[in-house]
Amino acid sequence: MPSLKVLRNRITSVKSTQKITGAMKMVAAAKLRRAQSQAEASRPYARRMGQMMAALAAGEADNPNAPRLLVGNGKNQTHLLVAVTADRGLAGAFNSQIGRAVRQKVRQLESEGKTVKLLAVGRKGHDYFRRDLADQILGTRNFVGKKTLEFTDAEPIAQMIIEAFDDGQFDVATLIFNRFVSVMSQTVNELPLIPAAPPTANDNAPADNYEIEPDDGTLLDRLLPRNLAVQIYAALLENAAGFYASQMTAMDNATRNAGEMIKKLSLNYNRARQANITRELIEIISGAEAL
Repeated sequence: MPSLKVLRNRITSVKSTQKITGAMKMVAAAKLRRAQSQAEASRPYARRMGQMMAALAAGEADNPNAPRLLVGNGKNQTHLLVAVTADRGLAGAFNSQIGRAVRQKVRQLESEGKTVKLLAVGRKGHDYFRRDLADQILGTRNFVGKKTLEFTDAEPIAQMIIEAFDDGQFDVATLIFNRFVSVMSQTVNELPLIPAAPPTANDNAPADNYEIEPDDGTLLDRLLPRNLAVQIYAALLENAAGFYASQMTAMDNATRNAGEMIKKLSLNYNRARQANITRELIEIISGAEAL
């Protein structure tokens, strides 16, 4: 059994850790409220923008002059996976579930004979993928040191994707991120970026024709890059809310586990202390009887 000094030091160390995890839990809970409100506020705009792009893509499917950002380049050989993770850890399986989803997607596409490239958004994702997918990483982006995410943070990522697409580095782009569902649940989502996702049965197609000024080409030239930035920004906000929720849950579990460990260590300490006292009493009584 460890000595009393060793047990006291361990109890002190675990108590210090418990204070740290408790403080991190409170900080994550405070940041979660703001991140959740931002993510929920962005959903209607991003969803409606995506529905509009889907309707336009369906209408322009047979148009040879349709914008490539909308309908693609007609190829399906090289895929770009835009993986969104966090810049920090200590959040349970939040980052690793994106890593597993991306690896599974890579294996699936490569089994079909496709070429796969990665754009790692988030420091943890880049650290995760560079172990065995380093040759497939097209670029990386992180937000270390930023307290809040803004729309201007998503625009450089969208521009990076557009430039790579124009250079012919990929044919299809897919965004993979954690969608915030609740404090206890974040689900991995895949969102087609290029070409636009096809309309679903729940999308309401416009019933009327609209006159566009100056013309639809000029409108799409400005709207398509903005749509990419909007979808990426919405994914970043969902990712931030999911990260703080996962971190709060992980720190809450760590705090409770530390409390249980303190109880066990305290019990062992009391037993060891009582054993020492009993032994000393036996030695004193035995010595007295010997005299």
